[in-house]
Amino acid sequence: MKTRTSKKAMLATAVAAAALGFTAGAWAQASDTVGGTTTDMTSAGNVNGGGLPQIQHQGDIAYVSGGVGLDESNALKRAEHEWPLAMRFTGPGSDYLADVHVRIVGPHDADVFNADARGPYMLVKLPPGRYTVHARYKDDDQTRTVTVAKTPGARADFHWNTQ
Repeated sequence: MKTRTSKKAMLATAVAAAALGFTAGAWAQASDTVGGTTTDMTSAGNVNGGGLPQIQHQGDIAYVSGGVGLDESNALKRAEHEWPLAMRFTGPGSDYLADVHVRIVGPHDADVFNADARGPYMLVKLPPGRYTVHARYKDDDQTRTVTVAKTPGARADFHWNTQ
C-alpha cells in the first residue's frame, strides 16, 4: 500500500511540474519579452533563433550585426536574402573584422544610421533609395554607394589591408 501511494505521489508531482513548465512557457510566449534586451547581443532565446544575434533598432531602422562564432556567422549569411542591405567587413587574408563604425547617409546628406558592427556582418533594413555607406576601421575610412530596392539584395563589402 505504501508503494502505491509513493508512485501516485511521484506521478502527481511529475504532472504538476510538467503543467507548471507549460504554463511558464505559455506566459513567456504571451509576454512581449523574448530573448534578451536591446543591449543583449547574444542569440539565446531570440525570436530570430538559429544563432542570429538580437535585432537592434535605431529609430525606424532595424539592424543586426555579428558573426564572430560559426553559428552566428552562418545564421547571418542565411538571413542576408531577407534584408535590404547586407555588409561584410574583412581584413588582410580575408580575416573577419569587428568594431567597424558604420554611418549611412541618405538623400540630401542626411545621416540615416550610425552604429558599430559587432562582427564581420551587418544587415540593415532601410527603405528603398540611394545611400552612401561610410565604414571606418581604426583610422581608415571607406565609402560605398548602394541602391536599396523594394526587394532585398543590396550589398556593400569593405576590405582593409591593415590590422
